[in-house]
Amino acid sequence: MTLQETNHRLLSARAIRGWYVVHKWTSLICTVFLLLLCITGLPLIFHHEIEELTGEAVEAPEMPAGTPNTSVDRVVESALAKRPGRVVRFVSWDKDHPGIVFVGDVASLDAPPDATRFQVLDARTAEILQEAEEPGGFMYVMLTLHVDLFAGLPGKLFLGFMGLLFLTAVVSGVVLYAPFMRRLPFGTVRRERSARTKWLDLHNLLGVVTLLWVFVVGATGVINTWAEIVLGVWRNDQLAEMTSPYAGKPPVQALGSLDRALAVAGEAAPGMKPAFVAYPGSMFSSPQHYAVFMHGKTPLTARLLKPVLVDAEALTLTATADMPWYVTALLISQPLHFGDYGGMPMKIIWTVLDILTIVVLGSGLYLWVARRKGAAAPLTETADAEAREQAA
Repeated sequence: MTLQETNHRLLSARAIRGWYVVHKWTSLICTVFLLLLCITGLPLIFHHEIEELTGEAVEAPEMPAGTPNTSVDRVVESALAKRPGRVVRFVSWDKDHPGIVFVGDVASLDAPPDATRFQVLDARTAEILQEAEEPGGFMYVMLTLHVDLFAGLPGKLFLGFMGLLFLTAVVSGVVLYAPFMRRLPFGTVRRERSARTKWLDLHNLLGVVTLLWVFVVGATGVINTWAEIVLGVWRNDQLAEMTSPYAGKPPVQALGSLDRALAVAGEAAPGMKPAFVAYPGSMFSSPQHYAVFMHGKTPLTARLLKPVLVDAEALTLTATADMPWYVTALLISQPLHFGDYGGMPMKIIWTVLDILTIVVLGSGLYLWVARRKGAAAPLTETADAEAREQAA
C-alpha cells in the first residue's frame, strides 16, 4: 500500500470519527425534546377520534337532509348577543363539519392572539352549540406542549432549533451507517453479541427504515415553528401591497354585511369556498377590510388558502392573489407533519413510524448511557481498527 493510500485511509477514519462526534452531540442535545414531541404527537394524530371519545368534539344536531344554512350575519349576531361588548376577530368553518360555524371574539382588537375565545354555532339555526371557554383539557395540553412548550414564540423557536439538530443527527447517522455496516449484510442484528451491540444494530436498522419519514416530519416540524415569522413576513409583504391604496385611511366605521362580502369573495375565487374570515383590524387583515381566505375542494387544494380582500364598508372587491411560495410551503407542511389528511390508514402508518422513532431515540439514549458506564464504542473502534489494518 502506498503512502498516499495510507494517508487516505487514515483521513477516512478521522472523518468517520468526526461524523460520530457530530451525531453523538446533536442527538444527545435534542433527544429528550424529540421524545417529548413524539409522545405528545401520538394523541394529536387521532385528535378527532379522541375528542369524540372524550366528548370534547362538537357536532351539529341531526336535521332533515338539505336543510339550508341561515345567514352568516345572523350567526355572528347570535354569538355577540351571548357575549355583549366583545369584538369579532374571526369567523371560520371546519371542512369536516359543514354544519357548524366558529366565531372568535376578543375584548378589543388590540388584544393578543391567545386572548381570542371561540363559540361554536349551528350554521343552520344560529344556535350556540358550545360557549366560549378558557382553553384546557387533555388535547389542549398535548397540543401546546407539542407546539411551544407553553412558552409562546420563544418555545416554538427553541423547538425549531431542536428540530434542526435532529435533522443534523439524521444526516450524520446516514453518513456513519455505510462504513459501519460495510462488512455486515443490511439489517443484521448481532443477537449473539452483547446487549449494547444488539441495541446498536437495532438503532441503526430502525433509523434507516424510518429515515424518509423522520426527515419529512422533522423538516415540516421545523417549518411549522416558523409560522408566526412566515405570517409576519406575509403581512408586511403581500398584504401590505394589496392594501396599499388604503394606507393612511381611518378604520372602517360601520361594517357591511358579511354575507355580501362572502358573495363577493366567491365571485372573485370561483370554485372555492371560505375557510375563515379575518375581520377589519385583526392580524390577517387591514383596518378597512374583510379578509376572506378561500380554499379548494380537493385533498390538496383544501389545505391551500387564497386571500380575497373586500372593502368592509363598500363591500367591493379590493384585491386577491395567490399566496407566495413561503406561505404555501407552510400550509403544505402542516398536514404532512401530522398525517391527518389521508384518513385512518395514514394515521395508523404515522403512528407505527412515530413509535419506531421513539425506539430509535430511546435506544440512542441507552447506548450513550451504556458507553458512559464503560461499554466499548464499536463505531469509533471499528474506524480506528480499519485504519490501522489498512495502513499496515
